[in-house]
Parts: sequence; C-alpha cells; structure tokens
Amino acid sequence: MNNISQVKNDKYYLDINETADLIAMIGMFTTVLVQGHMGTGKSAILWILAKMFPTHKPIFLDCTTMVDSADMFMIKYSEDGLTFKTIPMEDLGLHLPDQPIILMFDELGKANRSVLLSANRVMLERKHSTYTMHPDSIVFATTNLGEEGVGDVLPAHTRNRLAIVNMKKADNDAAIEYGINNNFDPVLLGWYKETPDLFASFQQYDNPEENQHIFHPMSNRASFFTNRSGEAASNILKKRHLLSPKALTAALIGTIGEHSAHSLVTFITMADKLPTLEQIQNDPMNAPIPSSNAAAVLVIYRSIATIERAWVTAWFTYMNRLKPAMQALFVNGVRQPNYSRRDYVAQNKSFRDWCTANNYQFTDDKK
Repeated sequence: MNNISQVKNDKYYLDINETADLIAMIGMFTTVLVQGHMGTGKSAILWILAKMFPTHKPIFLDCTTMVDSADMFMIKYSEDGLTFKTIPMEDLGLHLPDQPIILMFDELGKANRSVLLSANRVMLERKHSTYTMHPDSIVFATTNLGEEGVGDVLPAHTRNRLAIVNMKKADNDAAIEYGINNNFDPVLLGWYKETPDLFASFQQYDNPEENQHIFHPMSNRASFFTNRSGEAASNILKKRHLLSPKALTAALIGTIGEHSAHSLVTFITMADKLPTLEQIQNDPMNAPIPSSNAAAVLVIYRSIATIERAWVTAWFTYMNRLKPAMQALFVNGVRQPNYSRRDYVAQNKSFRDWCTANNYQFTDDKK
C-alpha cells in the first residue's frame, strides 16, 4: 500500500473547473482520481458535472461508510436454491443500463480493502458481474493528500487503473466568488479578501507556525480553516445577533481554530462600525465613507449580498464616492454569471451610466 502523494511540481495542479472539464472529457473510459487538500470542495465536482450533463443521474458514494464488499454487492439466490448471482447496491447505478450516470467514489483512499477490491472492476471496466453501465456514464473518485497523514492509501494495482490528478486549493478570489453565489455572510467574504493566507497550502511552510490559520501535518491543531469550515463559520455569523460575544468566539474557535477565530472576531468588530444600509439607502450623499480599504471591502460585499432593485440607484450614488478600486470590486462581483441579484443591478440606468463613464463592457446575458 502506498500513500497517495502530490507531485512536487505544481505547474500541473488543476483548479476545480479544470478538474471537472477533464473528467467530462475522459471520465467515460478512464476513472480520474482527484487528490487534494481536505475541505477544499472536491465533492462539489459532482454537482459541477451534473450541471454539465443534465440527463445523467449523479451518484455520490462515500467509501468511508462501507464496511466491506457486501455493502456494494449482495448475493441473490435462485428460486431452486442451487445457484446464486451477485447483484449491485442500488446506489452504484449498475442496475440502470439505459440511464447514464455520474458515479463519484468519495474518499477512495480511506476505503476498506474489501470495498476497494470490489470497486476496482467498476472503475476500470464500468461493469460488475453481468451488469454494465450505460456507455455515456462517467466515473471518478476523490481522496485527500497522502502528506496530510489522514489515512489515504492505495495499492499499486489500483493506482495503475486510474488517472491521478492534483486539485489545487482555491485562492481567496475564487472563494469569494463561490461565497457570493451561495449567500455567504458578507463579513466573512470581507475577511477572506483581507486574509489570503487562509487559502495557502501547508506545503508552502516547513514551519507550521508561519501560517496558524490552516491545517499542517506537523502541528496538532484541533481546528483550523478550510473552505468547508469557512462555510460553517458563515452559518454561525448569520446568527451572531443571537449570540453573546463569548459564545460567538467559542463557536468560531471550534470551527476554524483559535487563531482564525480571533482574527475574524476583530474583523467583525470593525464591521459593526460601518455605515448602515439605511444610511446608504436614505441619504447616499451623506452616509459615512469607510476610513480604511478593509472597511470599504466590507461595505462592498455587504451590498452585493443584500442589494434590492429599489435601492440600486441610491447605492450607485454612494458607491461613486468610494475609491475606483472599490467600485470595480462591486461591479466585478455583480458580473459573475451565477450571481442571484445580477439583474437588479444590470438593468438599472445608474449601472449603465457607470459602465459608460468607466468604459466598461458588460452584458446582462447569463451564461
């Protein structure tokens, strides 16, 4: 058995969309094993592919929940009791020869050996016993990096059946885009913008104390920041008005780690001193302008997350008082094709006037 490890040359690391594109092209005949840092959204590849292939049935198979091969393939006896055959678990999708599927083996490197041996033929040949997948079906797998030391190992004969690729961590700009499109708390997004070290790889640091936000295999941190724990922190922040400062801090420490929690709480304190939405909506020419870039970033992301059609004009009156870089930050957030409030802004005359004044090309046709 060999630890799954990442190649040292990061020139060929793929981002999540490049990874999904690769699987879409070759996943019908080659199983791609995606290895990457914990909590970075590898599982989301399944839903990216589901959007690319709307007629396919997406199937998520968590290998860590299976005890042995019997969890994948059961034995069915014949009526005369003299013979039997193996039948697949419904979640494998092998019983759907007329339905193309997208089958994801999640946490493959942590699979019980019996489960792994049962999965080998499915990953290599797209069949088991007398069952064969629809020819358009796609199969891929995910696992953590071997260097993380969380038990991801595969034997050589399994690795030889796979195309192993490395998915890089998203940077803060990609994480912010995802957060905008998934209703993350705007304070968290402002913190992302000001704290790019949250998205660094432990492989960049020989000394784990150089970045106390993230997981490092040489440090025994009970909690730490990942994209996954950041999303959990966003959900906590949405309830902060119901929590005492002590309870809020304790919850964040247990979610993203002590170092990150104190950094975020400090950022929240600054956020609470920003101009209110009511001031911007009712008196945009006199509403206070943030004194720092970090505070201005928070105002921008808060507006992106909450803007309504009724106060877009007021917002642009206020926004034009901010620095050009902050104005561009707002517009670049709006232009994301999956942004749910995009039409509110793009159809407003103030927005079109801003685009004209700044020689900015924009289309409101969603991709």
